[in-house]
Amino acid sequence: MTRANTSRPSKPYTGQKIHFIGAGGCGMSGLAEFVLMEGGQVWGSDVKASAATDRLVRLGAKIHLGHAAAHIAPGTDLVVFSAAVKPENPERVEAGRRGIPSLKYAQFLGRLMNLRQGIAVSGTHGKSTTASMVSYILAQAGMDPSFVIGAEVPQLGGGSRVGRGPHLVVEACEYDRSFLNYAPRAAAVLNVEEDHLDYYRDLREIRRAFGDFASQIASDGLLVINGHDLGRRGIERRATCAVERFGIGGKWDWHAENLESDHGRFAFDAYRRGDFCVSVSLALAGRHHVLNALAAVALCTWAGATAEAVAHALGTFEGALRRMEVLGSAGGVTVVDDYAHHPTEIAATLKAARERFAPKRLWVVFQPHQHSRTRFFLKDFARALTVADKIVVPDIYFVRDSEQERQAVRSQDLVAEIQTLGADALHIQEFDSIRRHLVESLGAGDVLVTMGAGDVWRLAAPILADLGGCAVRADAKRESRRTPLSAAGQEPRRAQATDDSRGGSPDPPRRERARSRSGNRHDHLQGT
Repeated sequence: MTRANTSRPSKPYTGQKIHFIGAGGCGMSGLAEFVLMEGGQVWGSDVKASAATDRLVRLGAKIHLGHAAAHIAPGTDLVVFSAAVKPENPERVEAGRRGIPSLKYAQFLGRLMNLRQGIAVSGTHGKSTTASMVSYILAQAGMDPSFVIGAEVPQLGGGSRVGRGPHLVVEACEYDRSFLNYAPRAAAVLNVEEDHLDYYRDLREIRRAFGDFASQIASDGLLVINGHDLGRRGIERRATCAVERFGIGGKWDWHAENLESDHGRFAFDAYRRGDFCVSVSLALAGRHHVLNALAAVALCTWAGATAEAVAHALGTFEGALRRMEVLGSAGGVTVVDDYAHHPTEIAATLKAARERFAPKRLWVVFQPHQHSRTRFFLKDFARALTVADKIVVPDIYFVRDSEQERQAVRSQDLVAEIQTLGADALHIQEFDSIRRHLVESLGAGDVLVTMGAGDVWRLAAPILADLGGCAVRADAKRESRRTPLSAAGQEPRRAQATDDSRGGSPDPPRRERARSRSGNRHDHLQGT
């Protein structure tokens, strides 16, 4: 397998003036910072000031508030716009009138990837977490990566960063075939399921798109793919690079053995083609993270990280915001927030919450995201949500749908479907009413999960305040968890690695230590 090239990139944007519409977005601000580091000049705009726009200004960018044609400075070489920016935006219109080239966010990110050793993480689920894992491992290994991730990661200082190392880690989304703008050196396909059915016709078309993505990986690079995924062979056939499969059990290139769970947090031994590589203890709860971690181990090994560095980082990685994020406790109630908005994600997260917290009752407020998605997955959503004991469903979060789709399905339809399965579900339209209902109903020992890709997270802080007012505010808690990349991580609970350079014998893999505890092992379990 060819390893990543570690040569220093040049500064190709010196003297260029690039305007970013929506510059305060998590990904867009990362692209703008990248241009600044590569010698370019950055102009931009957003509807309001934020920490991201303030940082860009400190770095030398000129950022306008609001959108106006006059914001496009004379001599602008390129305009980059986010997916949320409509064609009628006055700055897009002005760029067209003046003949200034314009690119979508994903198109420009693809260009930037050519300046680094691109590592792209794709899949229906787990992209943000796994891309964050990879970035954190490389950072803790002293490799100073750049990254653009679709989630805030406190331990990384945010969702994007420009490093001086050779690698650029990106989250590669399949919606709108955005990931086909990337030509990475290494990539992961975590899983492929039906999703974004407002864009794709069916699962077959989705798999073809992932195959197209695999075909764009550099021929001297690497594709890491979930061996348990039923459609992997068609995707693998499209790749011209080396392919490594990962999974739970003994037949994959990278495989996890000797799984042990401690309140939902898994420890396992990672093997590569039958040879013990490293023992890992995850700080994240949920069995699905074993597969995410295996993909991260494979990618980071390709990038040049040592097994010891990988184990240390995975043992201290706390995850991204809105990924089973504990926001606080009050009145004996623990409140957790999660971004899950697909049936598979919902079931995995709720099962992980039950294992981690062992609640008296597990409550979920699930806000469906998109009417079309709700209609496509109505029965699957219902089955996934029955993992909880109490289910509250507000109105569907309206985004990207036609008015016809909006009229085709309601939250009440989902609640009725859940109730036919014998579960306790309730539709409450407004957040204020949900808040009052929960404050009156929650009891000591309960766990509440606010869940969805919309704005359901807004419920958490008021509920915590009403329950006792002694919980840590979510924004303060998030700020306190931001850790500079140069800071050393905490020692993991268990982290052993094979490293011939250390001398002596490595600690024995968990397989040998676990023989006397075989009742607690979960060997050869299939992936989710």
